[in-house]
Amino acid sequence: MRDFLERTAWPMNPPLPYSLFHILFLAVGLTLAVLLAYITSKHIYKKHLTRLLFVCGLVLAGTEAYKQLFLYYVVNEQSYNWWYFPFQLCSLPMYFCLILPFVPGKKGQTILCTFMQDFNLLGGVMALAEPSGLFHPYWLLTLHGLIWHLLLIYIGLVIAFSQLSDDTLKGFVKTIPLFLLCCFIASIINRTAKPLGQADMFYISPYYPSAQIVFHEIAVALGIGIGNLVYLFATCFGGFVFHCIFNRIHLRPVSYKRPMTSAD
Repeated sequence: MRDFLERTAWPMNPPLPYSLFHILFLAVGLTLAVLLAYITSKHIYKKHLTRLLFVCGLVLAGTEAYKQLFLYYVVNEQSYNWWYFPFQLCSLPMYFCLILPFVPGKKGQTILCTFMQDFNLLGGVMALAEPSGLFHPYWLLTLHGLIWHLLLIYIGLVIAFSQLSDDTLKGFVKTIPLFLLCCFIASIINRTAKPLGQADMFYISPYYPSAQIVFHEIAVALGIGIGNLVYLFATCFGGFVFHCIFNRIHLRPVSYKRPMTSAD
């Protein structure tokens, strides 16, 4: 395994944000993600979309396993870096897509889908808009980060176009307990991993200012606790904005009806 990982450690000069590479990747990647999501919603029956999302979860899990092994063996010389533990907001679709077919009842599945539509679509868009944390000195690590977040956008749009989510205000409110539960788990990981190394799940570590731009400055100026609260509020607000967008434009499938005739 280590030999395989080392053979795929193709070095690169990390591109700068908003460089030609970044802009071209965004233009092509986002166009493909939107088109594929639209085509998927039109050609796959709604009852089969849960299986498709499960497959997306498998793809995410497989690529994440490669990334973790690559970081462990190649980048960190067999030392685990808790900074890269896969429990960020953008990591959640990997888990949610995998458990989605096994969630009993339509209500639970709808909450998961609404969460992925709002929060993880937000995470994918924001990460690609400010991609400094995605660029690495290795080709496959860089492509992993970029494609991962494009896949998050694809998943969110498939859910929106196919109406697997609840686009009402009540539907968004139902996702908040799940969001807070994930924040609680992230906080446990941050505190538990402290003796082992830096961990900043959800970027709400109580030990370090947020690594996110703007929020880092807020944490430095007002304190880490206040910075984390502001970040969580901003995340909820961002998810709510996406939810309102889908609610307002009424993403409904086109209904094709035969024309009226005199016999009718």
